Amino acid sequence: MKHPAGSVWQRPERAARGPAPEYSRARIAAAAVAVADAEGLAAVSMRRVAAEIGAAPASLYRYVTSRDDLIDLMADATSAEFDLSRPATGEWLDDLIRLGHQIRGIHERHRWLADLTPDKVIPGPRTLDVLEYSLSLLADLDAPAQAKMEAIVMLGAVITIFVRNQPAGTDSTQADAQRRAAGAGYLATVLAKGEHRHLAVAVTAMAAAGAASAGQDEAQKRSAAEDRLLRRVLSGLLGQ
Repeated sequence: MKHPAGSVWQRPERAARGPAPEYSRARIAAAAVAVADAEGLAAVSMRRVAAEIGAAPASLYRYVTSRDDLIDLMADATSAEFDLSRPATGEWLDDLIRLGHQIRGIHERHRWLADLTPDKVIPGPRTLDVLEYSLSLLADLDAPAQAKMEAIVMLGAVITIFVRNQPAGTDSTQADAQRRAAGAGYLATVLAKGEHRHLAVAVTAMAAAGAASAGQDEAQKRSAAEDRLLRRVLSGLLGQ
């Protein structure tokens, strides 16, 4: 099948002539997102999404030309979940951290987002609105425009790493706790030999920090670690 040139965003949703389309891009995107949320990104296919909306597989090509188009629609649909109404406060770092909390929430609801290759996704109108809003939070900051864009990209990248590495469920299992305890025991045995001086200092410092946050649950600890890392990374990138 010959595909029209350009991205899905450059093609009209419906032809200038002929009957009104039976399905909308929004409905197609919602069906694809639901499949990915339930079964992962690999489960999303033209045939599967067509079945979800009750369409013949071949008819879906009237609306999207490929699975890549589907992915573009899905990614942009999740960008609609951002709240872009909050104005900049003048504290750019705090504003970016709050934006990061939104990014994390969306990634936790749609964990397949971490499986996307950013360079292969063509940003749609909602995603561009998010980028515009993100950069507006840095409008008064004296930093190069390129550095600001790199900081926004890094904000998303760091959060993606954290979400990818956290358990899919709300709490770790007893088996997870036992495995962590076994790993800690092995590490303590190795460090006691005195052959890893620098590592021992770092581990001791991390253990002390962990003891100080003993009243927090794992989610709170991850959130605090994420915020701490983001503040350091963003401050470094933007020369503050």
